[in-house]
Amino acid sequence: METAAAKGTLVVLAADLATTEELVRLIHQVGPHIAALKTHVDMVEDFTMESWHEVVAAAHTHDLMLFEDRKFADIGKISKTQMGGIYDIRSWADIVTAHRVSGPDIVDGIAAGWDEVQRIGGVFLLAQMSSRGNLLSEGYTDATIATGAASPHVLGYIGNGSAPDEVSSLRKKVGEGKMIWTPGVNLSAAEGVLGQRYGHPAEAIGAGADGIIVGSGIHGAADPEAAAAAYAEASWNALLSR
Repeated sequence: METAAAKGTLVVLAADLATTEELVRLIHQVGPHIAALKTHVDMVEDFTMESWHEVVAAAHTHDLMLFEDRKFADIGKISKTQMGGIYDIRSWADIVTAHRVSGPDIVDGIAAGWDEVQRIGGVFLLAQMSSRGNLLSEGYTDATIATGAASPHVLGYIGNGSAPDEVSSLRKKVGEGKMIWTPGVNLSAAEGVLGQRYGHPAEAIGAGADGIIVGSGIHGAADPEAAAAAYAEASWNALLSR
């Protein structure tokens, strides 16, 4: 939030690109207009730890936290192990996502992964999703919030930015102690491919979100820098209005 306030943006860039070169180029293009960088490291086709460190360095140049959208969903012991492995997420990620489906121990397992390399990170639990037909029922959401409220490792929750009423409901349940970040937003709010739905970023912020996760709306634009600036302005003005 210090970075967000300094830059006047609540944009979390979903940098779902195929190569590290593309990622580094995009980070430098839009870095001044975003508050954090969300990655899917296992989508990168030319991954090596050496090339990935270039992505990490580029993010740090623009004061961006690294948010690996891993969506851990296994038992605590396995999740701890998965924080290492070939991608060694524990060594560079500041934030990761997780599902609550396997039980509350998953959060402690992830935190133990960071402990192994003497780092501290935070977890966002998926409380809602924006994809059509998902199974995150209200009861599941309530259990997820209860797990997060009891853990110092949980920074907040992922909400459904395509439905402001769901974000508003989530905020009422969460209170003010945790953050809510929302995918499913686009300045051109229309339905995407493969069941993805979109809402307007200003409505998501107005409903109580603290960050908007934007992917193709920025990296798929003809001018990514201008698009990032537009999302930054929309999100920050919505926060000021709220």
